Amino acid sequence: MLIKWFAGTLRWNSVTFAMAAALLMSPMIANAQGASPRMVKVDPPNWWVAMPAPMLLIQGEHLDGVQFRLSDRALRVRRTHISENGHWAELWLSAPPVKPETITVTAQGPGGRASLPYTFAARRETRDGFAGFSSKDAMYLIMTDRFADGDPSNNGSGYDRAKPRGWHGGDLRGIIQHLDYIQNLGVTTVWITPVYQNQEAQSYHGYGATDMYAVDEHFGSLADLKALAAALHQRGMKLVLDTVPNHVGPAHIWVNDSPEPDWFHGTKQQHRTAQGDFKPLTDPHAPWLTQRDVTEGWFANTLPDLNQENATVAKYLTQNAVWWIEQAGLDGLRIDTFPYVGREFWKGYLGEVHSLYPRVTAVGEVFNPDPTITSAFAGGVTRNGVDTGLDTPFDFPTYAALRDVFAHGAPMSRLTEVLRLDALYPHPERLVPFLGNHDTMRFLSEQGATPAKLKLAFAILTTMRGMPQLYAGDEIAMMGGEDPDNRRDFPGGFNAEGTSTSRQDAFIAASRTLEQSEMHDWVKGLLDLRRSNPALSNGEEQVLQSGPNVLAYVRGQSLQSGCSVQAGDRVLVLINKGDQAETMEVPTQHTALEACRNTGLLFGAKESMQFQGDILRVSLPPSATTIVRFNPAAP
Repeated sequence: MLIKWFAGTLRWNSVTFAMAAALLMSPMIANAQGASPRMVKVDPPNWWVAMPAPMLLIQGEHLDGVQFRLSDRALRVRRTHISENGHWAELWLSAPPVKPETITVTAQGPGGRASLPYTFAARRETRDGFAGFSSKDAMYLIMTDRFADGDPSNNGSGYDRAKPRGWHGGDLRGIIQHLDYIQNLGVTTVWITPVYQNQEAQSYHGYGATDMYAVDEHFGSLADLKALAAALHQRGMKLVLDTVPNHVGPAHIWVNDSPEPDWFHGTKQQHRTAQGDFKPLTDPHAPWLTQRDVTEGWFANTLPDLNQENATVAKYLTQNAVWWIEQAGLDGLRIDTFPYVGREFWKGYLGEVHSLYPRVTAVGEVFNPDPTITSAFAGGVTRNGVDTGLDTPFDFPTYAALRDVFAHGAPMSRLTEVLRLDALYPHPERLVPFLGNHDTMRFLSEQGATPAKLKLAFAILTTMRGMPQLYAGDEIAMMGGEDPDNRRDFPGGFNAEGTSTSRQDAFIAASRTLEQSEMHDWVKGLLDLRRSNPALSNGEEQVLQSGPNVLAYVRGQSLQSGCSVQAGDRVLVLINKGDQAETMEVPTQHTALEACRNTGLLFGAKESMQFQGDILRVSLPPSATTIVRFNPAAP
């Protein structure tokens, strides 16, 4: 009964896992002849009809030598694997039931029997979420623990807002309570960091799972996650959940007691350290020696690296993604540490996700500024092996270029050189550009960055091809250095007691500082403009001119044909990042603006603009954004 008592009455923190593992491995109780089997936990906790046949991973004790049977005689266990120490049993079912039901799983051993209920539910309606995201959307990244504390009762152990790496109390209810703010900003899609149980003192971020099938108590409950998804869907908005198939946390029970000997790449005592140079993975001449530590090393030499080449591990992780999507009606997945996992796994993982949820979108983290590397992991690319099936990677090359241009003094051509390499992607329109995220220094903390330059960077982010991603707080000009300083609490989301955070509430317009208001209103204006102009949300992009300080590009349909009634409006975006006024002379013949006329300012500084034959002459003020609509000239 000891293990059952642990599961039912204690919090599953690192100490609890260690105690449970010690008990399970104790020679006094493990593999005892004739001992009664016990089943403590099963993953996934439930499944659905009309789904691929599941593999049930059962955790317990004295499972060696038992026979498993299911109460529904129409269901069959086609394969069983039991760990040598009797702590884990894999039950590979031949099929799910044809209709919803709760069955009984029974383990019969020499010393007795154990049983547990298992439910197969009806699937959600296809209209209940699963919408995916596209360039018509705008994504808002929320690190749940640092956004808003909606339920102080769940703050629990490890809560200490004075510690930069401690739990600060942000939770799922806190996000729900501020959806008005998020929607009013112009956001349509919310990406939240992982909600897995992370029972460690510094795992507030969610990337060190100790149970991949539980919502961490600090964040709330599975019901809270479902409520967040439902609240977003009621507003016509979408939810993207962060997933981590590459690794688990060091306190996961598997680390000391794994279901199979090769569950991880290496062991806690002997493993390699992950290296983040992805170039060998894209080099047809590179030996395995230079690639091994990317896909088999332990991230930060701490996070146990799952072995996706093991068919059971691959099945477990694929089912895990499906389980979270179906439970909450997710619209998309953000996939962490994407290149650190082999391409063959992604082919199967994303293939199953897309077969069950054709509209669900997956965006992968490929943290590299080189488009030749980032593009290699996009779906549809087979030049480096099998197609991963990834809908899109994040646009890290554009992130790096925008920071170089607006914080480090690089010319505008730095950005246009990145855009030139869009040809490497099968779908550049799916890319997700951004100015920063929870792993990078805040834009305004870069040496050389200013609020004026952040505004210009936002102007490009929200009008360029792809779907813009904002990191919560950038829209109110938040500062923050390297991790964990870049993860400061959102002002207004927390009780100020015992912390350096003021009671100033940036969720409320009247409470924002002047600087916060200026940035917020600028970003909102740009997102409103993007949403109301199809040329910006899903049009093609044509760069007309770039210089050291100026950039001019057009968005719209059929840009190679010049203006026409059939093609619709064109939107011209003009940026001057310099400290002096600039005059641009933009040729229009054989461009998207041929036979066009200026029909008015859409956003930004009032321009001085006139046609001189086939030349568009534009005078731009210093540090200015001008966005103008064009349509066909009168005959």
